[in-house]
Amino acid sequence: MRVVIAPDSFGGTLSAKQAAAAIADGWRGTCPTDELRELPLADGGTGFLDVLHAALGGELCPVPVTGPRGEPVTAEWLRVGEVAYIEMALASGLHMVPRPERTPEVARVANSRGVGQLVAAAAAETGVTRIVVGLGGSACTDGGAGALAALGAQPLDADGAPLPDGGAALAGCAALAAPPALRAGLELVLALDVDNPLLGRHGAAAVFGPQKGADDAAVAELDAALRRYAEVLAPAVHRDAAELVELPGGGAAGGLGAALLALGGRPVSGAGLVRELLGLDAALDAADLVLTGEGSFDWQSLRGKLITAVAASAAARGLPCLVLAGQVSVGRREAAAAGVQEAYSVTEHAGGLAASMADPAGTLAKLAADLAGQWSGSR
Repeated sequence: MRVVIAPDSFGGTLSAKQAAAAIADGWRGTCPTDELRELPLADGGTGFLDVLHAALGGELCPVPVTGPRGEPVTAEWLRVGEVAYIEMALASGLHMVPRPERTPEVARVANSRGVGQLVAAAAAETGVTRIVVGLGGSACTDGGAGALAALGAQPLDADGAPLPDGGAALAGCAALAAPPALRAGLELVLALDVDNPLLGRHGAAAVFGPQKGADDAAVAELDAALRRYAEVLAPAVHRDAAELVELPGGGAAGGLGAALLALGGRPVSGAGLVRELLGLDAALDAADLVLTGEGSFDWQSLRGKLITAVAASAAARGLPCLVLAGQVSVGRREAAAAGVQEAYSVTEHAGGLAASMADPAGTLAKLAADLAGQWSGSR
């Protein structure tokens, strides 16, 4: 049997490459004669740059930037010819805030300034004509205000003083120091991992705020502050505020999507972009079975994330697609509608969360070994 193994990263425990290797090790232990192809992928979120660099080569360019809590960090962007690839999570990622420190106060002040600094560094490079920003895995809910501030569009209060970084401070936004802009001739592409709008019950604060530490009060505060910021940003970029807050993908990466869309960014599916650049379709043309996965296969997975891209490509070829995930909360009917034949939970297979987290690669490999016994035609 010819098996393509094409997972995303597993929620900070395994990179996409590590997950693919673990699945392959387990499968090979049961069915050593099967032909396995490891194709680790990403959807614009965590691991975006790793996956692209491994497949495309290019030059990694380190830049000192501001982290999500104002701390100095070093992030990298990738140059491949005339294209610059940026993973926003390397500058403002949720993994940079340890889980015990994800509090409502941190959620209020976390910022995207470092992402703007990466964009500025790439834009300053001679010969770069396109910047592709992977959006996802963010620690902030600041509507991209920090990123735009790094590009010259600093939010100001009613007295003309700069506002502090963070989403909550945007409640006092009265103006921008300058209209946000990129140099002429530079194309900006947004590799989105979700299609959520900026505001409301499906927006950046309501959906993604809690995982960043926001409680109900902080979610409401951040959503209101983002609305105020959009009212100031929209006229500065000659957009209608009502339209800006409803744009699909505007809620990606804590609302950074809305800021970059306002800058004239062209939205694309991050999973679709990686799928094209890494040749997933060609790999599936020669496959009998597809395995994919991520840390949590939940309803967010069905809103533009990697699994849906892999499953759709598999379904178009009549191939069974199996999901191996840390946890599974998507029902069988919803999974089938997305092209997933079966979804399996590592946590359940390992006998609990503690066991699965104690050895993420090992428990994933054991699940793959058992599935090989069920699904491979070579046993």
